[in-house]
Amino acid sequence: LLVQLQSPSPDIREFACASISRLVQQTQVIPSFLQRDVVRCLGPMLLDKSFAVRETAAGALRNLSVCGGFEVCEDMVKQDVMTPLVALLKECSAGFLSNSVPLPKSKDEQKNYTEDVANEAINLLWNVCESSSRAVSVFSKEGLLDVVMSCLERHCENVELAVSAAYCLQTVTEDNPELLCRLTPSSLQVLESVMMSSQSTMEHLLLRTLAAGCVWNLKSALPSSSQAGTLSAVMRILSHTLEVDAGQAILELKEQESRRREEGVEREVQPCSDRPGEGDGMEEGNAERGKPNSSADNDISDLLPPKNEEVKQAMALLSAQQTSLEIIVNMCCSDDPSDDEWEELSSSDESDMCAESSLCESSGAQVLSPLCLSAEIHAALISFLLPEKVLKKTEFPSSAALDTCMKCPAWKSLVKKMQRVQCRALFCLHNMLSVMEGEALGGVVALQALAEHLSQLVFSQPEIPKEDEFLEAVTSALRSLLQIMASRNIPQCMSPQQLIGLCEAAAQCSHTSVRVNAIAILGITGSTLAKQHHTAGKLQMIGSFLLQVATKDPSLVGTGEALDAIFDVFADGVEAERAARHIKLLPALRTLQPVFKAKMRKEGREKYSPDQLCVLHNVKVNLRRFISYLETLEKKPNP
Repeated sequence: LLVQLQSPSPDIREFACASISRLVQQTQVIPSFLQRDVVRCLGPMLLDKSFAVRETAAGALRNLSVCGGFEVCEDMVKQDVMTPLVALLKECSAGFLSNSVPLPKSKDEQKNYTEDVANEAINLLWNVCESSSRAVSVFSKEGLLDVVMSCLERHCENVELAVSAAYCLQTVTEDNPELLCRLTPSSLQVLESVMMSSQSTMEHLLLRTLAAGCVWNLKSALPSSSQAGTLSAVMRILSHTLEVDAGQAILELKEQESRRREEGVEREVQPCSDRPGEGDGMEEGNAERGKPNSSADNDISDLLPPKNEEVKQAMALLSAQQTSLEIIVNMCCSDDPSDDEWEELSSSDESDMCAESSLCESSGAQVLSPLCLSAEIHAALISFLLPEKVLKKTEFPSSAALDTCMKCPAWKSLVKKMQRVQCRALFCLHNMLSVMEGEALGGVVALQALAEHLSQLVFSQPEIPKEDEFLEAVTSALRSLLQIMASRNIPQCMSPQQLIGLCEAAAQCSHTSVRVNAIAILGITGSTLAKQHHTAGKLQMIGSFLLQVATKDPSLVGTGEALDAIFDVFADGVEAERAARHIKLLPALRTLQPVFKAKMRKEGREKYSPDQLCVLHNVKVNLRRFISYLETLEKKPNP
C-alpha cells in the first residue's frame, strides 16, 4: 500500500489511501505502519494534484490520529505532519475566497472538493492540537486562526465543516495567551454571527453551543464594555441547549425515521472511505467529538459514524448538551487548577509546610471555595435557571427512549452518549455545589431533595452501577453535597450501610479519584455520626472499612485519604472512643505505620508529584500524632 502511494495513477493512490484509512482502524496494525514511516509517506499526499487523493489521505491521517491515541498524535507532529497540513489548509482557505466551482460527484448531487478536503484536514488538525502543545504553537504561529474562521463562516452552506472548525477552535483557544494576542475583531464577529444564527437543526444547535464555548475561552480578549452582554448571550445558548428534552427528541426523530422508511425515502449519511472520524458519531468513545482514542481496550466501535440522518441529529443534540455541561463545569472551576495533583487530599494537620493541594480538573473532583465564582457568573447561572437544568440532566432519559435505542442497532450507540451526558451533568453539579451557596441552590429543603435524588440514582437499582465514569461523577457530586450538608448540620437520607456499599463498588475501580471520593464520603459521614448519640456500631462499620482501604489500597493517595478520614472520624467523642476500642484501631495503626513509611520511601519520588508528597508527609506526621492520642485514650477507663 505504501508503494502504491507513489503510483502515477491517481485512482491507485486514492485506493491506497482509502485502504490505509480502513486498516488503521485496527489498532494492532498501527505500530507496523508507524515503523514504515506512514506519516511521511501520507504527508505529501495532502498536496496531491488529485482532490480525491487529498481527501482520502487526510482521512487516513485523521483515522490514524483518532485510533492511535495521544502518543501517536504527538509522534505525527514530530514526523512533521504539520508542514503539509498547514499548506493544505491555507490552500483550502484560498479556495473558499475564490468561490471555486463545485466539481460533479454524480448525476444527482454536487461535491465541493475544497470543502470536503478542508473538513478532513480540520479534523486532523483538531486531533493533533488536542494531543500536542507543539501543534497548538504551530497553529498560532502559522495564522491558522484565519483558516478556521473561514470554515466557520460557511456555516449556512456547510454546517458539518463549521462544526468541525468550531470543535477545533474550542480546543486551541483554551488557555492559549499566544492566540489571544492574534485575535481580531473580525474573528469575534464571525463567532457572533454563528451564535446569532437561527437554523433549527440539532447540528446548528451544536454549532451555536460550540461557538459559545469558544467565546467563553476568549472572554479575556473581549472589550470590557461588551463582556456583560457576551456572558448573557453565552448563558442563553447554554440554557436553550439544556432545556431540550433529549428523550422526547429521540422518540420524535425515531418516528421521523419510521415515517420516512414507510414512504420509501432514504436519507442515509454517506461516510467517505469508511473513516471512523466522519460524521458526529465519532465522539462517542471520548469526552469530545474526535478526541484521540485513549481507551484501555482500544475499542473504536463508538467512533463509527451514524448511519442515517435522524441518528446524526440525535447525536448532535446529545453532543450539544454534553458540550454545554462541560462549559458550565469550566465556569465553576477555579482559575488555576492543577492537572496532576492530588484531589483535595489535605491532611488534618494545618502545617504551613506545604500549600494546600489543588484538585485535578480531569478527575472531576475539584473542591473550590464558594468565593471563587464571580458575582456576574453566579447571577447569570441563577438568572437562566441553569442549576435546575443541570439537575434535570443528571436523570437518565426516559425509559421509552432507552428502550427505543436498545431495540435498534443503528440507534444503540446513543445509549453510551446519553450516559456520558448524565455523567457530565453530575460533574457539573459537583462543581456548582462547590462554588455556590446552598441558598442559591434552594436552601435546606432543596439540598435534602438533591440527596434523595442522588440516592435514587445510585441505590434504586438491584446493584450499584460499576461503570468507572458514572462512579467518578456520582461520588464527586455526593462528596460535595454531603460536605455542605455536614457543615450545616442538615440530615441526609443515605444510611452508612448504603454508603459502604457504594464505597465497596468504588474500591474495585482502577481510578484513584473514584476511590478517594468514596473514602472522603465515608469520612464526612463518620465525622457527623461521631457527634451524635448511640452511633458506635455505625462508626465501627465505617472504621473497619477505612482500615481495610488504608491497608490494601494500591495507591499511597488512597491510603493517605483513608488515614485522613480515620483521623477525622475518630478524633473526638465518646462514641468514637468506643468504636475505636472495638475495632482495635490503635494496634491496627501501629502495624500500618512502618508499612506506610516504607512505601513512601520506596515509591514516593518515583510515582507522586511534590505536592502529593507534601500531603503524604503531613499524613505521616499526623499518623504518629494520632497514634500518640490513641495511646493516651488507652490509659483512660472505658467510656
